[in-house]
Amino acid sequence: MKALGFVMGLLAAIAATAAPGQEPGSVAKGRSYAVENCGECHGVLATDRNSPVASAPRFVDVANTSGMTEIAVNVWLQSPHPTMPNLVVEASDKRNLAAYIISLKH
Repeated sequence: MKALGFVMGLLAAIAATAAPGQEPGSVAKGRSYAVENCGECHGVLATDRNSPVASAPRFVDVANTSGMTEIAVNVWLQSPHPTMPNLVVEASDKRNLAAYIISLKH
């Protein structure tokens, strides 16, 4: 329960600090970024049946997680993952990647 409260608080903080009028992310640019930078470990395409690294979630599974929104994806991208390298993703790339991941919802 503590983790859920932390995540909800983090989501609220990020939502509160989002720049008004911020450009929405580009699904096409997010897809390109995912293929180039994330596909080594994650299944990034909607048609990927598995991830190259078994412990790395497919992006379609991330998108279809209950309650997942673009804001939640941004939090997920900023949260440390013990088995993931410490990647620095530019803000515009995060928006694009989040837009792409959410586009995989079905």
